[in-house]
Amino acid sequence: MNTLKAVKNKKSVSYHEHHIRTLKNPKEAAAYMDAVLEDGDPRLLLLALKDLAESRGGMSGVAKRAKLNRVSLYRTLSSKGNPTIASITKILGAFELRLSVQPGAKTIKVTKAARG
Repeated sequence: MNTLKAVKNKKSVSYHEHHIRTLKNPKEAAAYMDAVLEDGDPRLLLLALKDLAESRGGMSGVAKRAKLNRVSLYRTLSSKGNPTIASITKILGAFELRLSVQPGAKTIKVTKAARG
């Protein structure tokens, strides 16, 4: 009976809260960003960077660590934002992350005609 009462009183954690808490782990944050970048949707990248910002204390702290203006950071990560590679690099740096390039799954086959 006490167990049932404890279960009823226990508050559930929303997915978003769990997600934000998980992103505090640098390895989880890196894996999340890899998955988002692999997807290739720029809108997802902006949302992912906002999630990372929330997990690390909010936009003000991120702006300070990235050496960006807070208002500019909000605009950059808005749905109409168009971040530059420089701003993305600075923002990721604020999370102690960096971009990297890896070979894709599909390679280009060079034919004899293309070689000349």
